[in-house]
Amino acid sequence: MLTLSLLVFVHELGHFCFARLFGMRVEKFFLFFYSGRPLWSVTYRGTEYGIGWIPFGGFVKIAGMVDESLDRETMGRPPRSDEFRSKPAWQRLLVMVGGVMMNMVLAFAIYVGMSWHYGDAYFANADMKWGNYFNELGHRIGFEDGDKIVAIDGEAVDDYSDIMINMLINQVDTVTVERGGRIVPVAVGSRWLGKVMETAEAGDFMLPRMPFSVARVEYGGRAAMAGIEPGDRLVALEGRRTEYFDEYVREFERRAGSRVEVTVERDSADATLLKTLEVAVSPEGRIGVEAVPITRYVPVHTRSYTLAEAFPAGLRRTGAELSSYWKQLKLLVKPSTGAYKSMGGVIAMGDIFPTSWNWRFFWSISAMLSVVLAVMNLLPIPGLDGGHVLFLLYEVVSGRKPSDRFMISAQIFGMVLLFMLFIVITMNDIYRVFIK
Repeated sequence: MLTLSLLVFVHELGHFCFARLFGMRVEKFFLFFYSGRPLWSVTYRGTEYGIGWIPFGGFVKIAGMVDESLDRETMGRPPRSDEFRSKPAWQRLLVMVGGVMMNMVLAFAIYVGMSWHYGDAYFANADMKWGNYFNELGHRIGFEDGDKIVAIDGEAVDDYSDIMINMLINQVDTVTVERGGRIVPVAVGSRWLGKVMETAEAGDFMLPRMPFSVARVEYGGRAAMAGIEPGDRLVALEGRRTEYFDEYVREFERRAGSRVEVTVERDSADATLLKTLEVAVSPEGRIGVEAVPITRYVPVHTRSYTLAEAFPAGLRRTGAELSSYWKQLKLLVKPSTGAYKSMGGVIAMGDIFPTSWNWRFFWSISAMLSVVLAVMNLLPIPGLDGGHVLFLLYEVVSGRKPSDRFMISAQIFGMVLLFMLFIVITMNDIYRVFIK
């Protein structure tokens, strides 16, 4: 709610500032919508500022402008000099793009601040010395557990997180992997893209491989009863050498509800001991331990920036996010990719936040969503800023202004279209949360 409120407020502030700059009368400036009476409001210099009681969105009502209020009464009166419709087309155009501009400025400012304060933390692909493991879809495509990603469409990858981003957005044809000392090409192609996008939401399409070291043992749990201790390293299962965490996860799930023998390495004061223990596996395929995090094995690299360096870094991140989301939009209009299934609304947006408060995540996701809001509002759909921009560009080029009657009809059409899109997105949310 805080993120949405911030983004909507900044967006509407862009419209408000340009309208006031050009002497247009702004009747209302509200965060959230309302019907009847608002939750709170105050009038200052002819503008009513307030907060609605429907906690979603916000609006600026500029006199003489065809908007979602469909104020036919005002539009039916002779225009006044301080109304939107009385101003030159270039001024009206700037008012309409003001919200998008402010969202992009906000994203840029956040990325500058984050670059300066936090720097860029990342895992280096070269540090993934045990390779990766994949889910069933990854195996069907042609990946094998232990594959090390070498290049994507011939280009080497430094930042490990860029691998999935490139696969999902850039419609990758070939991923080059190192497998058992050999270089092997894996054909991905667009036919797998939709399925990869669906499974990527669960975050398990590809994960880095690592040994299984125990960080914590559940008190009174199955592992504790078997004698497993924090610091133990699991090295064999049923007498067979088994090195990696993912191998144990799959074997435990396969042997759910049974008892298995695991061999652990344990450091003592004098030597490293091997112990074979029998542990009961729960019906869910768990033994009651927590593995050490990946940072135990893989260093976190950080690119640091001075304040002066943070500005170009912030600009690059804003540009990269803009390019990334634009590519995602292009995928949505291709039914063959199945990307439309990944669309989500408020619930999906909430799911990308962590379960506990984290300022770094808050600002990072806020910047990303600010770019999303900017791009979405520029779509040439009546009812969005992009629809108004489209008609204003037509007016600038042709010298003819669309009639108020046409604008009202277009606004109604756009609102119906957006309402239908909202239903689709909401159904996707419901399906993911309650059905899938």
